[in-house]
Amino acid sequence: MAKNVHFLTSAMLILLILSTSKSESFSRKLSPDAQGFKKEKLTHLHFYFHDIVTSKNPTSVPITKPGIINSSTDFGTVFMADDPLTVEPDINSKLVGRAQGIYASASQTEIGFLMVFNLVFLEGKYNGSTLSLLGHNAIFSGVREMPIVGGSKIFRFAHGYALAKTHTIDLKTKNAIVEYNVYVLHY
Repeated sequence: MAKNVHFLTSAMLILLILSTSKSESFSRKLSPDAQGFKKEKLTHLHFYFHDIVTSKNPTSVPITKPGIINSSTDFGTVFMADDPLTVEPDINSKLVGRAQGIYASASQTEIGFLMVFNLVFLEGKYNGSTLSLLGHNAIFSGVREMPIVGGSKIFRFAHGYALAKTHTIDLKTKNAIVEYNVYVLHY
């Protein structure tokens, strides 16, 4: 009887080990060279972000407001945006892309947004490529730094940072133009 229990325990242990080793088959190591990775390039992008909240055709709209509103920061308000990116501060200058995503008032003590955006490029060799931006944006803090956490097409495996500086803001309409300098490493 003891031999049968010992055999059964050993058999179960072997099955457990075999099933565990099979569960790791979802991944494998790849050669970066075989995937076309070369030396990383550093690209600097410069553009102006136009956030238009109050207009006949807004590019940013509130999609939720909390039941209790902190009037000084609009804490909890969430906006959906499809903001134009242009080469100059003038909205009628050349369109190079769109900032599509969500930003939310995430601070109770300052106007500070959680930014979750895809920078979708529409111009030249970057046409169809995107960068993903995720970060904190305290709009009255001079130059703000936010991480670039990924991208697509030309910017696949991208990482870097964006520097945002408010060019103009109208506190009554909440419309803003923000200058962006983006530094991104990619293959």
